[in-house]
Amino acid sequence: QVQLVESGGGLVQAGGSLRLSCKASGRTFGINNGWFRQAPGKEREFVAGINWAGGLTFYGDSMKGRVTISRDNRENTVDLQMTSLKPEDTAVYYCAARSEGVSIRARDYDYWGQGTQVTVSS
Repeated sequence: QVQLVESGGGLVQAGGSLRLSCKASGRTFGINNGWFRQAPGKEREFVAGINWAGGLTFYGDSMKGRVTISRDNRENTVDLQMTSLKPEDTAVYYCAARSEGVSIRARDYDYWGQGTQVTVSS
């Protein structure tokens, strides 16, 4: 089992930045992670993913160029640095984990955090 806890969400003005963090506990060795987001009335959307070693990163189209994913396996954290935020980035952001590589599909992930709200005001 893997437990994931997100932090770092909040209210920010358009053009601002936020850094989200996902703290993992339990059987964390070898897990691969993704960040997703879900706005009201919309499907859960892939934002970024990173493999266990940290050498492979993937980004969804919606935030590409404005987001960077990174990890620290000593601290069991996966961070999402977001810049140039827009009102349409408002959503609940979720951290996810799985054993078999990185996937852009939410249904492929076995473990999820509770989510952290990001609100971008115009």
